[in-house]
Amino acid sequence: MPQHNLAGMLLALSALACFATLDTTTKYITLSVPLLLALWFRYAFQAVVTTVVMLPQRGRSLLHTQRLFLQCLRGVLLFVTSLFTFLCLKYMPVGEFTAIAMITPLVVTLLAATTLGEKVSPLRWTLVAGGFVGTLIIIRPGGDLFGWPMLLPLVQVAAYSAFQILTSQLVKTEDAVTMHFYTGWVGALLASLALPLAWVLPDTWGQWAGLLLMGAMGSVGHFLLILAYRRTAAATLTPLLYAQIAFAMLGGWLVFSHVPDGWALLGMTMIAFCGASSAWLAVRESRLQLAPMEV
Repeated sequence: MPQHNLAGMLLALSALACFATLDTTTKYITLSVPLLLALWFRYAFQAVVTTVVMLPQRGRSLLHTQRLFLQCLRGVLLFVTSLFTFLCLKYMPVGEFTAIAMITPLVVTLLAATTLGEKVSPLRWTLVAGGFVGTLIIIRPGGDLFGWPMLLPLVQVAAYSAFQILTSQLVKTEDAVTMHFYTGWVGALLASLALPLAWVLPDTWGQWAGLLLMGAMGSVGHFLLILAYRRTAAATLTPLLYAQIAFAMLGGWLVFSHVPDGWALLGMTMIAFCGASSAWLAVRESRLQLAPMEV
């Protein structure tokens, strides 16, 4: 219904604002707090909150899984993704990093076609290529602003794309809440193993507030996004997700007074356009394929 679509879109935009706030806060807090400590807090918050909220409702069924190894592997992939996200935010502006990270759906399209045998239309291949060109415009190999930190987002995108492919296979047999539970605890365990290398007790209220804000924005953002997808079709919401680039640019400007240059803006625009168009085409093509079966 129209009112449900509007509510879902507003919820999705609110979730994107939370994610942009999370990234901006992460960049700010890691200026004074060890990166590994911030990473541990992010996963510990998710693991504890998920357990406290869901275990009383689900009981032991929350732990039930048919693919424990793949659940753990999924958790490792997301941990690697988060680690490189934190590294990227430490060395890169929030807006530029977010734009490069948003090519993940395009990479997933590429992997789905090459590893899972999914059919991709020539137009979608063109959009994938356009997204990669936009990434190169932001990174600008050989340019004055190019350095090794500019390569970190590519590792993050590779890890997150593998995470998304594995997730698409697990959701066929596994419960989403159980997957979220294992992901949180695998990340918390890995971060705890590395924590002694960087343990420093935050000594200011600002640092504690930043860490709490990180945990809250991540949890609230994911919750709002779940509510959005319950009210509005993915075909409507997925192209809208690229608005996170604008929120990230706003956060970078407000907190760090950073404004992307003209070339970076061009690359970010190309990624947003190609990604949103590819998402819309994917849904449209799937509907056309299902149409004869529904008659």
